[in-house]
Amino acid sequence: MNDLDMDFLLGSDDDGPSRRRSRGPSRSQRRRSRKRRTRQRRKGFAASVIAIVVVAGVLGGAGYLGFNWFRDVIVPKDFTGTGTGEIIVEVKEGATASDVAQELEEQGVVASARAFVNAIGAAGKSSSLQPGEYTLRKGMSAEAAVTMLDPKNRVLNRLTIREGLRLSKIFTELSTATGKPVEEFKKAAKKDLGLPRYAKGRLEGYAFPATYEISPKLSAAQILTKMVDRYNQTAQRLDLERQAKQLGYSAHEIMIIASIVQAESGNQDDMGKVARVIYNRLSRNPQMNLAMDSTVMYGLNKYGIAATHADLKSTSPYNTYTRPGLPPGPIDNPGDHAIEAALKPADGNWLYFVTVDPKKGITKFTDKESEFWKLREEFNRNNG
Repeated sequence: MNDLDMDFLLGSDDDGPSRRRSRGPSRSQRRRSRKRRTRQRRKGFAASVIAIVVVAGVLGGAGYLGFNWFRDVIVPKDFTGTGTGEIIVEVKEGATASDVAQELEEQGVVASARAFVNAIGAAGKSSSLQPGEYTLRKGMSAEAAVTMLDPKNRVLNRLTIREGLRLSKIFTELSTATGKPVEEFKKAAKKDLGLPRYAKGRLEGYAFPATYEISPKLSAAQILTKMVDRYNQTAQRLDLERQAKQLGYSAHEIMIIASIVQAESGNQDDMGKVARVIYNRLSRNPQMNLAMDSTVMYGLNKYGIAATHADLKSTSPYNTYTRPGLPPGPIDNPGDHAIEAALKPADGNWLYFVTVDPKKGITKFTDKESEFWKLREEFNRNNG
């Protein structure tokens, strides 16, 4: 048997070692493999844990932000208490609750506009906001701000201008009420105040007597404009220009007559009669001078109901004892009753009247000169 045969029988050919290796890795190789797999599993687990933590963090942050957003929508930011300091806030004409809320937030009065809208809605006052200026505080709760915006809390000077005041007296009262110098009102009177064309740029007679709410922010010109606006409303209501034309007078002349009626009348009931005396004197042929003490006193810048002999010698254009017809302009600022009397005088033939008892406001009328002098004597006795 040759060497080849022996090799075949003994299995000692060249493929022997290869077949042994094909049976699998050695123990050391398996141990190394197991360690690698263990490390890989640990790394995978750690990565998974980190990923979960990151995702949870992201979701948690988003949830927190989402909660805050939701909370602010449902329960908006709001201060507590009544705040500190003072701030003037203006509610403009036509402003909605949302408009006011935005202004309050910008001024630092409330923490959020939404809180104010919710508070005023809960109070049922969304549609009851009144234009004007209000004193509030910074850092107020929305509920407190709603309470402070009550119309009763508006910052206003309520001023009543009485019928028959001269413009100079009105300026003094406006100055006292607002703290603005009289000179400001004098200068403002020369500006464009919306006077009717027939006023010829003169405010006397057209600063309408009424009660006004005057805001501290209003300028002198704005205050006087309010008074002229009030006159224009009255003139429109009375259809002044048309009715004046029917009487044969201009609207300006009617206002002059109304101012004399206002100055000479002891009470409202006498106004129609005083107006009739004026018309009767103006229409008399030959024309009779008005001879009104009130116009003489106005021209002299004096006050009183009876002009003296020295006063009657005045060369003023307002001296209706010496000058025929009406004076050049109104002598005061008449109210609506005097204007109505000038437009609709009472029926009668009176040419004279005397306020025989000024304290009681008693005025007597007559169409006879002889009776007039008797009434003058009665006046002198009551005022002697």
